[in-house]
Amino acid sequence: MGISDHKAIMDGMRFIVAGSFIDGNGGEARRHVFLAVKDGIITAIGPATDLPRANGAAIADFSRCTIVPPLVDGSVSLSRSPAVDRAVRLSFAKADPATKAALVARHIRYCHAHGVLGVAENDDISDLLKRLPGEMAPPEIIAIRTPGRLGRTGEDGATGHPTGGDFLRVVYSGDIEDEEPPSPRLAHEDLCRILREKGEKKAVVVANGRQQVQEALAAGCDAIEQGYGMGADNIREMAAREVLWIPGVLRAKNGLDGAASGGEVCCRFSQRYVAPGQAAPGVEAFWKKMLADQLRQLRLARQLGVTAAVGTGAGSAGILHGEAMVEEMKLFIKAGYSRAETIRCASVNNADFFGMANLGTLTVGRKATFLIARGGVEQLPRKLAYLEGIYVDGAPSPAYRKHPGGTGEVV
Repeated sequence: MGISDHKAIMDGMRFIVAGSFIDGNGGEARRHVFLAVKDGIITAIGPATDLPRANGAAIADFSRCTIVPPLVDGSVSLSRSPAVDRAVRLSFAKADPATKAALVARHIRYCHAHGVLGVAENDDISDLLKRLPGEMAPPEIIAIRTPGRLGRTGEDGATGHPTGGDFLRVVYSGDIEDEEPPSPRLAHEDLCRILREKGEKKAVVVANGRQQVQEALAAGCDAIEQGYGMGADNIREMAAREVLWIPGVLRAKNGLDGAASGGEVCCRFSQRYVAPGQAAPGVEAFWKKMLADQLRQLRLARQLGVTAAVGTGAGSAGILHGEAMVEEMKLFIKAGYSRAETIRCASVNNADFFGMANLGTLTVGRKATFLIARGGVEQLPRKLAYLEGIYVDGAPSPAYRKHPGGTGEVV
């Protein structure tokens, strides 16, 4: 786009200059780019050398920074404490609604501070969200998608008609962290019936192991969460069916990091806590294999064209809200994804799947909502942990503080 092309779009325009720019479509970063923004919408993107130099035009210069789409976490539990102390987690699990709502609000702030502007919640917290103060209520600070309720007819699992929510999340296998080996919590016929009755909602099925994932795919799920040990045939089937995969690799990394202390030291990347513990024989070998296998599966998924998305499992013991996104992204890169591809998996793929229309790709005609990371592309994703800024609808987010500080408290 030449200078003459910009004259028609000058009125009321503001310009943002980036040293590097990743639009979220998976292509490689562009260098020295400007964005033209009007009424919160991107109206033009071009080389910084073509930036119009009109008097009075507002220009935000981030020529030493990288602009990327906002992050979206495809698997969080906002109402659960990630504290490694079981007593702390249990106390919040049994807390009154007001205390739980305060915990949700705190975790929302943690997500926003790390550039996570959208989350897919694992639990039905619709009642807790109604208790949040106005400035915290979604989507004022982040977009939140909650799962529909499943009626329960017994202790074996959910078998009733799905109601409410933005999408359906069915736990068909235990989480990979569960002490028992992955096994179905529902009969396959019940899973099939639930997915038949889901209507227009998309269905995420938590499944691990070859048989469980195969059955979830056969039942017609739209996404597999975790998928540990599912094998190459299921990955090929996911590619053929265009099923989203949320691998949750950090769950295994977190387990391995805590293995030397019996699981009491978790998320060693965190600066917020370290907890002592005792070694547990055999645990380290188990998690080392789980992590290696999941990275191998993720590498194959990339090769076969499976659409993958970042979901951290934040709220599990030792996996921190917001902060965990960078670590999951590092694991995608370790599995062979480029930085630009990883950004897509950590933003656009989740935004598209969970229907977050105001988040996602940074292209002409879309909202000018993005993150500003100090430094170049080669410093991603590390620099996303300390953002230079967050823009929402073309203006700095009033909720973001560049140096928010911390209390050292993990809840």
